[in-house]
Amino acid sequence: MALLTTTIGAFPKPAYVPISDWFTAAGGTDTDQPTKRYTAEMSQAAGGAEALFRKAVREVIADQFAAGIDIPTDGEVRRENYIHYHCRHLMGIDFAVITERKMRGHYVAQVPTITGPVRAGASFLAAEWVLAQKDSKQPVKVTLPGPMTIANSVADAHYGNAESLDRDLATALNSEVRALATAGCRHIQIDEPLFARQPERALCYGIGNLERCFDGVDETVTRTMHMCCGYPSGLDLPNYPKAPMDSYSELAEAIDQTCIDAVSLEDAHRYNDLKTLLVRFRNTIVIFGSIAIANSEIEPVQQIAGRLRTALTHIEAERLWVAPDCGLGLLGRELAMAKLRNMCEAARQVV
Repeated sequence: MALLTTTIGAFPKPAYVPISDWFTAAGGTDTDQPTKRYTAEMSQAAGGAEALFRKAVREVIADQFAAGIDIPTDGEVRRENYIHYHCRHLMGIDFAVITERKMRGHYVAQVPTITGPVRAGASFLAAEWVLAQKDSKQPVKVTLPGPMTIANSVADAHYGNAESLDRDLATALNSEVRALATAGCRHIQIDEPLFARQPERALCYGIGNLERCFDGVDETVTRTMHMCCGYPSGLDLPNYPKAPMDSYSELAEAIDQTCIDAVSLEDAHRYNDLKTLLVRFRNTIVIFGSIAIANSEIEPVQQIAGRLRTALTHIEAERLWVAPDCGLGLLGRELAMAKLRNMCEAARQVV
């Protein structure tokens, strides 16, 4: 049997989607502009937005299946960016109070502000998943931003204590995760790019809060976390800031001892030392980043397959899944599809 394949989250939005996409907005990873425009754009779309979102979800799921993906996502087509969209559904985060702050240690953005205790609002992702699942012959995976990542993407004018804030965020996220599980979603992914950038905080309290996000979720759900190394502001910028290379190794054994069933790691944009890294995951499925998401080069099938064969010398096939490094929004549909087709073909060839 071929290695299982999945996508990480974002897929290029069709042009008719009524909201701006931070991948293609001016400023690239400067997420404030689509976030500022979101309310006005949704108002302009009025009652027609839902039909357009539904059409887009059907198309991106169909595209993923056409490329050979086993476990698709809804492409995050409803989200101006995956973090702030979720924040809109949390109490205590105010989009009318915008604060300028440095994000990821590298760029400045205008972000919403925490003005009170963070709590879960009404569930929203479960209903979105139910609709997406109707368009899919395979289980659809749902993605959520993690506590550390949300905390680094908003301004805190209430807590003044990172651990308290992250704990409340984890509790709020857990409410949404439980609702997804109850609805029948079997693949739920928490995205924590901040783990790779701040491994010391991840080890201190981040991993504990990651588990809190999945509290009460049983083994019928594949509990997944994605740990990316950062986006550039556009394609083909090889020197964009990335998380330190040794972060994965620092965190691997601690993650392997948690309730997490599968961990998504980037490898395509910057090869890891697989001999020393993969052995640290004794129980966890490794979702192996096999195509670069910020490079317009279409990786040949044999190049991808060769790297997968190297990985298979250090981990059994049952615990190696294949995916892009991260979300595909920077690539555009044509390039994303070409890369995915080659990735899926490589996954079929190596076992």
